[in-house]
Amino acid sequence: MSQINRRRALQLLAALGTTGLVAACGSDEDPEGASTGDGRPIKIGLVAPTSGAYKAIGDEITNGFQLFLELNDRNLGGHPVELLTADEGASGATGKAAVESLLKQGVLALTGVANPAVMLGIRDTVEQARVPLVGSNASPTSLQSVVYIWRTSYVLDEAGRALGRHLRDRLAPSDKVAIIMPNTPAGQDVLRGFRRDFGETDRRIKGPVVWTAPLANPADPGKTEFVADIRRAIKGKPAALFCFYDGPAATEFIRQLRGEGYKGKVYAPGFLTEGSVLESFAKNPETALGIQTALNYSADLGNTANRVFASAYRKKHNTTPTTYAMASYDAAQVLDQAIRLAGQNPNSQQVNLALGKIGQIDSPRGTWQFNQPRTPQQKWYLREVQLDGQVLSNVLINELATLG
Repeated sequence: MSQINRRRALQLLAALGTTGLVAACGSDEDPEGASTGDGRPIKIGLVAPTSGAYKAIGDEITNGFQLFLELNDRNLGGHPVELLTADEGASGATGKAAVESLLKQGVLALTGVANPAVMLGIRDTVEQARVPLVGSNASPTSLQSVVYIWRTSYVLDEAGRALGRHLRDRLAPSDKVAIIMPNTPAGQDVLRGFRRDFGETDRRIKGPVVWTAPLANPADPGKTEFVADIRRAIKGKPAALFCFYDGPAATEFIRQLRGEGYKGKVYAPGFLTEGSVLESFAKNPETALGIQTALNYSADLGNTANRVFASAYRKKHNTTPTTYAMASYDAAQVLDQAIRLAGQNPNSQQVNLALGKIGQIDSPRGTWQFNQPRTPQQKWYLREVQLDGQVLSNVLINELATLG
């Protein structure tokens, strides 16, 4: 937590009685904890959706980055920050337009991006501009050989890999696993990772995959959108079901799955029950109870960095932080360190080089570092939806694997 401004953290956390957690949160260069802010002002561009199916994720991305700035007197690396924002839209074309608008305004670095399709669509623009992008969500496996694109989130096949090796050892030899997910590049990434670590030839997952069609309106899926496909998936009475959905589609999928009478085990990447999805079941908690997911973050992790982050986030937003907010908070943290390394008058190329030198990150998810493909080498966790008093929560069960 060496980069968090101690004075600002104390202000945000005092009402929670957690001030002792930030007693040593000043920067290494300033043991009293105050940011010097003596560098020249810089501009950072944040790309995130402001409408549509990814809006909730976009809000979390914005909240996480803004929180780090507030804990640091709106400085990164000793430089006052002007945060410029642009709506990524819903496609590669709209994402490219958003990035180009920020580049024209002279941003030192970019961050954000919720939609995998947008990330792929802006790849060439970012690389040609030679301006670093520290992405905080979307990371398709096909995004390879990049120099200026870094990600603080995950690669999409990793959640499938973590669950694949867990279920391989947990399920009985006679258990059958039904697999259902959207026929999209992201769905194919998740399935590829799941099969890889479960075992390509394992008979328990040899049944046909039920691919659901891409939604006509992802922000508002129909109340029976998945019913026919769910019936196909559970027809053989599987012992477990593996799926991959997020946002409004996840909410409807879970409701329709339970509506069709399926009461067996449900496993998925953590997006299935993250943030607004879990909140949507507040009035009918039994619908989501018992679902187990794999993710690189759990809000109840006990490390000091997470206690500070989660407490500050709950105080500001009155809700539990998600992996999306955490990864964006970390994006700000790595930019803070890289810009500091780049010196008093950094340019984009110097910041990009410095990103490769920052080493381990003391993160709310636990310590991690960038690997050679510029994605995190990090722990993955198994979580289960349980009631914490009257509130549904993703409760940490155990660590699954270190991947990346």
